[in-house]
Amino acid sequence: MGDVADLADRYIAAWAPLNPTGATFIGVPGQDDKLDDLSPEGYAAQGELARRTIAELTLIDPESETEQVAKEAMLERLGLELSRYEAGYTASEVSVISHGVAALRQVFDLMPTQGEEAAANISARLAAFPRAVQEYQRTLTEAAEAGQVSARAQLLAAADLCEAWADPERDDFFRGLARRVGASGTLGAEIDRGATAATASVAGFAEFLRAEMAPRGRDKEAAGPERYALASQYFLGAKIDLAETYAWGFDELHRLETEMRAVAAEIAGPGASIDDAVTTLDADPARWVPGKEAFREWMEQVAHKAMDELAGTHFEIAPPLRKLEACLAPTSDGAIYYTAPTEDFSRPGRMWWAVPAGQTRFSTWRETSTVYHEGVPGHHLQVGGVQLLTDRLNRWQRLLAWCSGHGEGWALYSERLMADLGYLADPGDRLGMLDGQALRALRVIVDIGMHLELEIPRDNPFGFHPGERWTPELGWEFMRAHCRVDEDVLRFEWRRYLGWPGQAPAYKVGERIWLQARDDAKARKGSEFDLKAFHQDALNLGVLGLDPLRKALSRI
Repeated sequence: MGDVADLADRYIAAWAPLNPTGATFIGVPGQDDKLDDLSPEGYAAQGELARRTIAELTLIDPESETEQVAKEAMLERLGLELSRYEAGYTASEVSVISHGVAALRQVFDLMPTQGEEAAANISARLAAFPRAVQEYQRTLTEAAEAGQVSARAQLLAAADLCEAWADPERDDFFRGLARRVGASGTLGAEIDRGATAATASVAGFAEFLRAEMAPRGRDKEAAGPERYALASQYFLGAKIDLAETYAWGFDELHRLETEMRAVAAEIAGPGASIDDAVTTLDADPARWVPGKEAFREWMEQVAHKAMDELAGTHFEIAPPLRKLEACLAPTSDGAIYYTAPTEDFSRPGRMWWAVPAGQTRFSTWRETSTVYHEGVPGHHLQVGGVQLLTDRLNRWQRLLAWCSGHGEGWALYSERLMADLGYLADPGDRLGMLDGQALRALRVIVDIGMHLELEIPRDNPFGFHPGERWTPELGWEFMRAHCRVDEDVLRFEWRRYLGWPGQAPAYKVGERIWLQARDDAKARKGSEFDLKAFHQDALNLGVLGLDPLRKALSRI
């Protein structure tokens, strides 16, 4: 594949030792007993690697369309990563969902626990955990001294989660990990000591956030125009008109709620409200699955049924992709996410659910489209599928390329696509999909509105506080009025938006750009347009920013 592929190989070879946990996530061997260097020097080394790679990329003259796409994709992603680092955001940002210690903890979810080698790797990482946390604390302290510090509310929310990981009455994560490994003898004793030390270091980090960082934290959670513009471009891989997108969010939410009311009438009778339909659905025992393990099995069954029926008709799904696991995460923050298979598929693609504490039953009507989002034709087909394209994509494209607008936009597009293909004919399942779509449209409004402190349109279709300026409190009020989600889960969502500016709109805005790309292809090809071919051509490009995606698709 030429010079870009050679550079991609060298990039990964240099990147993996700087990001051992990342190497585990993507399945690159040799780093599974190490943790990332989260010191200021460690972050600087990553910034320098991006800078050096960009300089080399700019000198390459691609010899093929495949290389041209790869070059554009790498330049766009690495360029924005470098911009965020140089602006001081990468090393300083702490939110309820994203910070250095959270990434260190999460890697253990993907590590095998059985066998001596697996136990030794876990032991080594547990032993290294306290030092890694100390280095990260130094990074945050130096960043704060330079004027880069997160909002106080986010620092305190992150502290709450760290305390849950350490609390024996809640997640008790590291000691629970030691019990799952179950090693005996000297190695077992080392793991127990490491788990105790890691637990203490996480509890200490929570105290550090409360006592040392929170007093320095910003009063406002709003990112402001400059920070938000860069964050939006990074998460979308595209520059958008934020004012136009904000206005579109109101129109889209209104359209979806109108459609939801029509479906509600199918469920609960003429004149029924959306909440009436929800009450009717929740009163039906057949729409509930009792117990976590039964729900995990239900997710796998739905995912594999979709794969079996879509394969060869709407998508080509190669045999290695046919294995997809549903997993229960050992934490309880409510997060749902997908992790890709390794290059050799020895670790399959996985859908994860961190079940909130106390939840013992699960409504299928709410989650059918979630399985399509995380599985097929969503993330598993999109992200897992690139691992098979060794003749088209270089290793960076297959293993490291990620853009929320492309990834989450495709997954949300997939939910709507499954409705179009007849897989959500049941009114309850369709209402669940629409409710998820509405939440993503709401995110566009609230995220842009709160972070830019915009005026609420005087003619907004909901009559919501016309002419007032968005605040976090108004954001919560609007979310509560338009979401049928448990309060604890919704509050986590609200806090996440405030702490991760620009990411939440990437789902719905990403879907919008995917739909625009499909419409553009229809206009170019006319009667020759083929939906299956469009999907295959687009997915064969790998995961890339949405501006490079549109550029590449225009040349097909």
